[in-house]
Amino acid sequence: MVKLTPKQQKFADEYIISGNAYQSALKAGYSENYAKARSSEMLDNVGIKKFLDDKMDAMANKSIADQTEVMEYLTRLMRGEEKETEMMNVGNFEQELVEVPVKHNIRKQAAELIGKRYSMWTDKQDVNLSGTVVFVDDVPLDDDD
Repeated sequence: MVKLTPKQQKFADEYIISGNAYQSALKAGYSENYAKARSSEMLDNVGIKKFLDDKMDAMANKSIADQTEVMEYLTRLMRGEEKETEMMNVGNFEQELVEVPVKHNIRKQAAELIGKRYSMWTDKQDVNLSGTVVFVDDVPLDDDD
């Protein structure tokens, strides 16, 4: 892996934030003339390009749930391990926020989604047949009916 200079590192970090190569070069400390002439070329630098690709992949992986995370969340919902906040009357016309387990209908929906994932409730039948198909040509040649 190629080691970036401090200026290249700053350029790459600024580019991730703004997406503007020229402004990123200026903020990284490059001269205005250099930024105008070479900022777009900096994106083709192997080290900077790899750094940007790795950073963007890591950011995407953190922000997007994968199927394991989704299934774990649905399972926690189904088991009542997740909580939600509700207003509860505590008397004297006062209310306070309390955490309660998710409602039964939410737990049921989570169970249904898990069941759909594993094809637990499908009306389809998976039928495998083996054998030879024989076509019989029994259509009369003349149409005298």
